[in-house]
Amino acid sequence: MEDRLSLISRNTEEIVTLDELKKKLESGNRLTGYIGFEPSGIFHIGWLIWAQKLRDLIEAGVQMKVLVATWHAWINDKLGGDIELIRSAGKYAIDVLNAYGINTSKFQVIDAEELVSDKNYWENVIRVAKSTTLARMKRSLTIMGRKSDEAELDTSKLFYPAMQVSDIFYLDVDIALGGTDQRKAHMLAREIAEKFSRKKVIAIHTPLLIGLKGGQRMENVEIDEVMAEAKMSKSKPETAIFVTDTEEEVESKIKAAYCPKGVIEFNPVLQIDKLIVFSNFNSFTIERESKYGGNITFNTYGELEKAFAEGKVHPMDLKTATAKMLNQILDPIRKKVNTDMYKEIISSVNKNITR
Repeated sequence: MEDRLSLISRNTEEIVTLDELKKKLESGNRLTGYIGFEPSGIFHIGWLIWAQKLRDLIEAGVQMKVLVATWHAWINDKLGGDIELIRSAGKYAIDVLNAYGINTSKFQVIDAEELVSDKNYWENVIRVAKSTTLARMKRSLTIMGRKSDEAELDTSKLFYPAMQVSDIFYLDVDIALGGTDQRKAHMLAREIAEKFSRKKVIAIHTPLLIGLKGGQRMENVEIDEVMAEAKMSKSKPETAIFVTDTEEEVESKIKAAYCPKGVIEFNPVLQIDKLIVFSNFNSFTIERESKYGGNITFNTYGELEKAFAEGKVHPMDLKTATAKMLNQILDPIRKKVNTDMYKEIISSVNKNITR
């Protein structure tokens, strides 16, 4: 049980609650979980964080469901609201998961269109809406990367939080997996679960990867709103690394990334090392000429961060090593999805990226 708990909880920002998760594991019953994603563009490395956690949960024996949230993406104006293109992007994303080594036979793929075709699903949506104030629903729009005032332009966006909570109830899962930006929907589901005679879902939140330009705290602004603006995003391609980027593109983007000497907070290069590189490798080697101290190897991310904070690792050396190791991770994915079969999808999606 301890091994499963360790596997599930590693590289998470929070688990609500850890005690509930322990009790579920101790029960000996097979746990079920889900993650939903909007097919909104080309897979970038920020998505690898939740993909890795999906893999961890599967290895820990959790029966996982992956919801391809096509209707949610449509409501959120992704890919210009082109539902056919959204469907194609969803299929592509599942294929990327497979290319990343997460065997699609190990989890259940569910299309949102299966849910919306059932009247019971919409009954759930209405019941959730009736259990929630308008103000609460508007505040929850950060789960879709929107600000509360954007509901004034498009009423359909107010349905989104109710739909996400209904996804959890309809799929009847023990665990809801998502980035920290999904917290408001998960907390709402937990709060009203008793009214629906539903289990209180355990929320597992993974960190969000900051965009390559970095970020900064803003006064009087909630941290989730800061991250909604600063996180890596397909709609800001200059701040993102995509799994289809060439080795040269990865090197160039990381070379230009925000990474001041000794600065840890909102440093995207260190985040890539912490959340992606060290999730795939047991050590991290920086190659340097002997006059600059020679090669140095770190066996934990903590060691690397401490050395960088103390000025013992130069930003350019860190960037060079990070790009090299990230390219090793991305190479198998590139080989499988940079083929003629995907080029048309990738080209169409890239032309229609929307915020």
